[in-house]
Amino acid sequence: MAEIHGTCDERFGAVREALAASLERDDVGASAAVYLDGEPVVDLWGGHADEERTRPWERDTIVNCWSTTKTMTALCALVLADRGELELAAPVARYWPEFAAAGKDRVEVRHLLSHTAGLPTWEAEPMATEDLYDWEKATSVLARQAPAWEPGTAAGYHAFTQGYLVGEVIRRVTGTTVGRFFAEQVADPLGADFHIGLAPEHDHRVSPIIPAPVPAEGPEREALREAARFFANPPFAAATANTAAWRRAEIPAAGGHGNARAVAAVQSVLANGGEARGVRLLSPAGCEAVLQEQFHGKDRFLGVAMRYGMGYGLRSDEVPISPNPRACFWGGWGGSLVVVDLDARLCVAYVMNRMLGGTLGDTRGAGIVMAAYASLGA
Repeated sequence: MAEIHGTCDERFGAVREALAASLERDDVGASAAVYLDGEPVVDLWGGHADEERTRPWERDTIVNCWSTTKTMTALCALVLADRGELELAAPVARYWPEFAAAGKDRVEVRHLLSHTAGLPTWEAEPMATEDLYDWEKATSVLARQAPAWEPGTAAGYHAFTQGYLVGEVIRRVTGTTVGRFFAEQVADPLGADFHIGLAPEHDHRVSPIIPAPVPAEGPEREALREAARFFANPPFAAATANTAAWRRAEIPAAGGHGNARAVAAVQSVLANGGEARGVRLLSPAGCEAVLQEQFHGKDRFLGVAMRYGMGYGLRSDEVPISPNPRACFWGGWGGSLVVVDLDARLCVAYVMNRMLGGTLGDTRGAGIVMAAYASLGA
């Protein structure tokens, strides 16, 4: 079995075994963490930080987490809502007046958080990959365009745009960028090593993303082509995440860097009634807001039935990510995953460098989650 480092409560030995098995089978380098009642009970890592397997994955290794970043941005919005500074059912234009253009005056903040705003990609003009690093351009183009459907009536995954949309609302409310707000108001108080916009002094700790192999002809290849056709503006390749420009930019839907410990350290606040390790970010009622169902049905672009709450996917019969009803989750392109269980006061995270599967990732993270629940019931 692969060598595993870190700490693990004896009760959660199944998580250690699941991570070791994943490293033997599929992973190059990976980390897993479990927080219970706001405290760490599992903090494990293993494998290598590079595809050539010359650098070990260390305790402080971080990696681009893709859309697991969305949970960090959503938490910032929930914190502001809990403080009374942001109303989730308010029109976006209350905070961002220019956004009312092209019939978007009825789009509400909750629509942005639940992928139901009708702005899943940029359509008003062509975008280059480099435009993702230009906050003003990325947000102003979205402000000018019309929604692709009546807001709130359908869901279509806002893969990149959700971060700019929610992030601009946060900027208008607070006067600071989402990356800075997250650092100062969330990550720093919790001592969490997660970054939306990575400073150069952390580059030496970054494990480069290893893009997934292109599948052979068949359903998976066709699904990849279909996703590429839709998300072609701007054109994008996974290896872009390994550039300095990507790391420096604040890309709140897909550009966060961290590891499983960092992800779970932040999201454990939501699992634990708004407080963890002596730091309170939310009231218990503020945490409950995440469970307010905004949409339940087939996502137009993911092609599967999803149940969306406020910024997170919710546990459903179609996606039974938890045995408990009051649970939410999200994951990143290629495999990372976080599950937040408000009933069990449990948070489980998995972060790796080797991408597998399609937009929805694969089963590695789910294996870690299942092992955590099995341990909890033991």
